[in-house]
Amino acid sequence: MSLPLIALFLAAFAFGTTEFVIAGILPEVASGLDVTIPVAGYLVSGYAIGIALGGPLLTLATTRLSRRTLLLGLIAVFTIGQIACALAPGFASMLILRVLIAIAHGCFFGIAMVVATSLVAPERRGFAVALILSGLTVSNVIGVPLGAAIGNYLGWRMTFWAMGTLGVLASLAVALWVPGTQGSAEAGLALGRQIKVLGRQQAWTSLFLMLMLMIGQFVPFTYIAPLLQEVTRLDAAWIPWVLLLNGVGSTLGVFLGGRLADWKLMPALIGLLAAQVVVLLAFYLASPYPLPMVVAVFVWGALNFAIGTPIQARILGWTADAPGLASSLIPAGFNVGIALAAFMGASMLNAGLGYRSLPLAGAVALLLAVGVATLSYVWERRRGETPPASAGIVAGQ
Repeated sequence: MSLPLIALFLAAFAFGTTEFVIAGILPEVASGLDVTIPVAGYLVSGYAIGIALGGPLLTLATTRLSRRTLLLGLIAVFTIGQIACALAPGFASMLILRVLIAIAHGCFFGIAMVVATSLVAPERRGFAVALILSGLTVSNVIGVPLGAAIGNYLGWRMTFWAMGTLGVLASLAVALWVPGTQGSAEAGLALGRQIKVLGRQQAWTSLFLMLMLMIGQFVPFTYIAPLLQEVTRLDAAWIPWVLLLNGVGSTLGVFLGGRLADWKLMPALIGLLAAQVVVLLAFYLASPYPLPMVVAVFVWGALNFAIGTPIQARILGWTADAPGLASSLIPAGFNVGIALAAFMGASMLNAGLGYRSLPLAGAVALLLAVGVATLSYVWERRRGETPPASAGIVAGQ
């Protein structure tokens, strides 16, 4: 594995950790900033909105910059932002800082993908993209549990100091190992053509499935720490270990989803969505009991990422003639879903439904997804539709 790819992976790991670690220290952050836990949950929503809206806009505004210079600038925003979060005096300042970091996050992944694929031979571009994306998965296995442990033992502000240190290391790695590059020379497709691609039912139904998946994942995950403490009655010291197990499940799920997507994409996707409905119901039933709950969290994490892989493959396959659109829709769609999920969770808690009710909202969302996915697949088969031709992208049907 080349050093430039390792540098980009390290930066992706840092951004992934700061996005998700907040869930593991949410009660401590809420207490430290003197707000309720549902209000602190908006730190998750704000970050997701920053990625979804600000990231693409910043990408468009910086096309003339050297990609290496842009990467270093984005990582600098990340690093300074972590230090500022560690020093944040109140909730409002913390929220603004999280949104600014998120904008850099949204831009980073698009640029990192372009740089990574330019550093390898054409037949290894898939590996390069997978390596960058694996930074997010590994952050759930290592970064999030470790960050939560630091927050629980040393205080939540130390979590952000640690991530600032990680940002410094990523900056050094990119500066030393990533070669200089030119600005983007891609002319881009006409807006009308990209809008036409959006009209394909496979594109918009896949985005709907993505939205439902995020509700099923992040309505409970945003509040996983207080749920485990108040409903399952686990000690706070156990939370990082449960998050670690969830991250291990997520990593296994990526490989499971990839293999199933290469086998039969839509039948596999429909089956995985149906299985997640059952798991979320089991999540609800098991929540008062520590051992069954830990098992449910592990399986739930594995299925979340197993489902995400074929959804992304379907979007890429059916928008292969407008790849720029696909690359922007995937992170934007996921993070709009995350923001909506955190808002839904906060609304449920403010309505007095309690932490235990959160998995039920996810089960309803995934049940809707099963119906939409089935109808989409039946419609596609009856019409004999096939994905647009494109070198290097296979639909996996």
